[in-house]
Amino acid sequence: MDIVIRRAVPGDYAPLGEITAHAYLQDGLLDFGESDAYLGELRDVAGRAAAAEVLAAVEDERVVGGVTFVPSGGPMADIARPGEAEIRMLAVAHAARGRGVGEALVRACVERARAVEGCVRVVLSTQRAMRTAHRLYERLGFVRTPERDWNPLPELDDITLLTYALTLR
Repeated sequence: MDIVIRRAVPGDYAPLGEITAHAYLQDGLLDFGESDAYLGELRDVAGRAAAAEVLAAVEDERVVGGVTFVPSGGPMADIARPGEAEIRMLAVAHAARGRGVGEALVRACVERARAVEGCVRVVLSTQRAMRTAHRLYERLGFVRTPERDWNPLPELDDITLLTYALTLR
């Protein structure tokens, strides 16, 4: 596997936005399909890059995945507390799955978190249906933090996001 993880550049934004949107759509993770309001946020890589660090996984000069790394607070943080970094919107193109791309992206986020002064933990939210991602997080040492589970859309009772944390040594 010749996957390079690097900070996304403007030329990566459109393909990464489509990879992210398609990953969520094809995996059935958006309740309303193409009309889901969150889809626009998933496609808005430029907006994420202005508020956090977006990493791209690149193979043969082609973007095959990405993730948003929120080093400490800021507008992109959903659940991070002081001293915590957050991982958001991890997505891998379907054709590149099963080859370690997601793991490489998560590991890159953990390494970045270790470099952030005062950062003691990496946190993330995930949907119940993302079982493959859960296995990845657990294999990398993340543990479930059910006391932090939350609902981004309180008007819809059935959307509770599960949370995980990795304490940095």
